[in-house]
Amino acid sequence: MTRLSDRIVDHYEHHALDWDIDRQASTGTDRVWLTRFADRLEPGAHVLDLGCGSGRPVAAYIVERGFKVTGVDSSPTMIELCRARLPDQRWIVADMRELGLDEQFDGVLAWDSFFHLNADDQRWMFEVFDRHANDGAPLLFNAGPAEGEAIGSYRGDPLFHASLSAQEYQALLARHRFAILDSAVNDPGAGGRTVWLCGRIK
Repeated sequence: MTRLSDRIVDHYEHHALDWDIDRQASTGTDRVWLTRFADRLEPGAHVLDLGCGSGRPVAAYIVERGFKVTGVDSSPTMIELCRARLPDQRWIVADMRELGLDEQFDGVLAWDSFFHLNADDQRWMFEVFDRHANDGAPLLFNAGPAEGEAIGSYRGDPLFHASLSAQEYQALLARHRFAILDSAVNDPGAGGRTVWLCGRIK
């Protein structure tokens, strides 16, 4: 199953326009955790959105709250949608696993993107979070409810998901100087997502 994780980049580019339409119909379950994240940002904060998709609803909400966004996605079509919708923000076509912007941000998001990575790539992402987070920056990501891999389906194509154990996430966060601020497993108010809200230790 892990090899399906290698197809995620092509999957989202292939389905970009359909995914964008479908995503707009499922925005209500994002808001509670995005609000908790945004409430921890200072005025004028600059947020790094990893796996930003088409910019709606996540980046659009962050901008609506008065913050700046740098969005990163591997799909050129998704990034073009972002540029059309939110032209005053910065959009980058890149694989978030390979990101090295040589700058730090006031908040870091990996919402509905991180859980598509295989276990080793998820472990590596904590290095990416570390390199790009200012002291005090909130970090928000979602994963699975338990260690393992699962295959979903989107428009007839298999869609890879994976998770480490809660204990390993806790250890990785501590190693990279992130404190756990809040978390939930299969949160019904967030569409059943398992969510981690953390803060970079100053």
